[in-house]
Amino acid sequence: MSFLKVHDHLLQIYGPQHWWPARTPFEVMVGAVLTQNTAWRNVEKAIANLHAVGALDAEALLRAPLPRVAQWIRPAGYFNVKATRLRNFCAWYVARGGEDALRSLETTDLRRELLAINGVGPETADDILLYAFQRPVFVVDAYTRRIFRRLRLVEGDEPYNELRAHIEARLRRGRRELVGLYNEYHALIVRHGKDVCKTKPRCELCWLACKSRERQAGKSSKALQGAAQ
Repeated sequence: MSFLKVHDHLLQIYGPQHWWPARTPFEVMVGAVLTQNTAWRNVEKAIANLHAVGALDAEALLRAPLPRVAQWIRPAGYFNVKATRLRNFCAWYVARGGEDALRSLETTDLRRELLAINGVGPETADDILLYAFQRPVFVVDAYTRRIFRRLRLVEGDEPYNELRAHIEARLRRGRRELVGLYNEYHALIVRHGKDVCKTKPRCELCWLACKSRERQAGKSSKALQGAAQ
């Protein structure tokens, strides 16, 4: 099964996911920083706190004392570390002239600058590029590695940039509108990874032919044979 066919199957089952759930591009960026190592529902609580105090703004976050920022984002976990990372991001964002100025940068330059910010890794940078700046960059996360490894489309332990380039090269062959495709595909992968293709997969709910499902089928077949003897 090709990467595009997997996308089409997931879309048929789950429908459009309407990602990224945010009111503004800057909120997307904040969410990308806060979602590291936590569930999205916790990020939503932290962002709601920032909305409530009128601090979902780069300059407001820079003016506020760091301990206060940490308390606002406490639901997102690792709040002291993330408060510092968020402040680092906001300092860069303001210094570079904000959203309008950053949109003028080429994707490779913008990605390089994002990765230079202390606390912003490849996945966070690509979340921001794709969902805040609508750049054709595929986001690779743990769900991506797990699902595509089980489908034998990747080894799963490739370096981040190598795996991203591999997936993008194969999706570009489909000649579709890439930003929309990458956006929806990542959202569908997250949905399938959270609901079905978990660490312990729920193969009985899945229609994709992967190694995990074959193992489950093999176990069931052996069990039936044992019962018949």
